[in-house]
Amino acid sequence: MRLIHLSRCQGMSRKRLRTIMQQDPSLRKIYSFSPKTLTSCLSVPVKTALSIYKDLKNEQLIQSVIADVKQYSILTIMDTYYPPQLKAIKDPPIVLYMLGDTSLLTHTPSLSVIGTRKPSKEALEKTKYITQPLAEANWVIISGMARGIDSYAHRTSLLHNGKTIAVLGGGFQHVYPRENIPLFKEIVKKGLIVSEYPPSLPPKRHHFPERNRIISGLSFGTLVIEATKRSGTLITVDQALDQGREVYAVPGSPLIPQTIGCNDMIQEGAKLVQHASDIAEDWETGGIHFRQINMN
Repeated sequence: MRLIHLSRCQGMSRKRLRTIMQQDPSLRKIYSFSPKTLTSCLSVPVKTALSIYKDLKNEQLIQSVIADVKQYSILTIMDTYYPPQLKAIKDPPIVLYMLGDTSLLTHTPSLSVIGTRKPSKEALEKTKYITQPLAEANWVIISGMARGIDSYAHRTSLLHNGKTIAVLGGGFQHVYPRENIPLFKEIVKKGLIVSEYPPSLPPKRHHFPERNRIISGLSFGTLVIEATKRSGTLITVDQALDQGREVYAVPGSPLIPQTIGCNDMIQEGAKLVQHASDIAEDWETGGIHFRQINMN
């Protein structure tokens, strides 16, 4: 409860939370700190320390945390069941809010499927062609519930009784995009919704690239169905590479803007994928490290 509360204090970054956890794993001492002590302990300006101090005593904030603990599944990085593969990444989320089947967090194998929000006419069929066999083979398909490829990936998995996880860029009370509210509700029933943002927090522009590290961090590998040359999708690819995860791309015509990013990725070393078996075979032969992380 304390860590959830601290994570919501204005001015309290993940880096500052880690400092507190290292200094006092019980998280008790900070509640008796003065603004001056907070300034010194966290190496923050007085203004930031005052904001943190105010929220440490904010009864309304504390009550909202208590209400959310009752309504949602919430996991912190200090909990035993925090996903080990996520804990192993750089800057893992401190708190995870969840709706749905929480066992999917540690289910293997898992694959993140991502791509442009403005896909080509062929994109839906490409997504089905690659992800349907994996969904039917009990893979968890992970994506960000954005327009385009993300939504295609979730819907393909659900349509074939597969398992899917959606990682959101905002709180559960502010589903974005709005047209995906029905998809959100279906995933809650049949899969898992995850966010590191409190339920009442609306999505912000910087949340979306930030949440990408969770999408790739939960996955054995990342598959890009379509991406333009300067697509935001490439942020997730960079995260996956930084985390030591596999990266896959579906090739396409050089005449279609939505496939140029994938073709460039393949030239730079991403594995070309023509069939689901290209990914499944890699899992069988190269997924040992990912499985070891989950066992530790």
